[in-house]
Amino acid sequence: MKVAAKKRKASATLSFINLLGGETIVNHPVRSEFDLISLSNEGISKASLDALTGHLGISKKAFSENILDTSVKTLERKKSTDKLDKRTSSHVIEIAKVVEHAFDVFEDENKVKVWLNTPNRALNDIKPIDLFYIPTGLGMVDDILGRIEHGVYS
Repeated sequence: MKVAAKKRKASATLSFINLLGGETIVNHPVRSEFDLISLSNEGISKASLDALTGHLGISKKAFSENILDTSVKTLERKKSTDKLDKRTSSHVIEIAKVVEHAFDVFEDENKVKVWLNTPNRALNDIKPIDLFYIPTGLGMVDDILGRIEHGVYS
């Protein structure tokens, strides 16, 4: 019973919405996958992107250039309230979903950062975060998290 309560507490504090800066920044209810599509179409704010990078243990420069394939200068010119385009918003949302899964599995922000930034044997000795630039890579990382969650050696 304690484990379930601890897991709920970790999920509540490090939820998908909180990873993107909380309800005041996202300002869009997310109750279904369709809400995520709507949020992507609307565009998330630069502040949401900044909030997410703060949880990853990676610099904004590395995140923008290696994962989003966008110049860090392009992002720096945007105000925190400026909306990102649909493609970038969708990509950041998918990353946030995988990171939320990592928080559910490890229940500790430092453990998540270390795991994301450490080469993983199950991922061909690639750091999980280095696969965030492509949807297939995000799926692979999410699969490994599911295996860890269910006690499968990964």
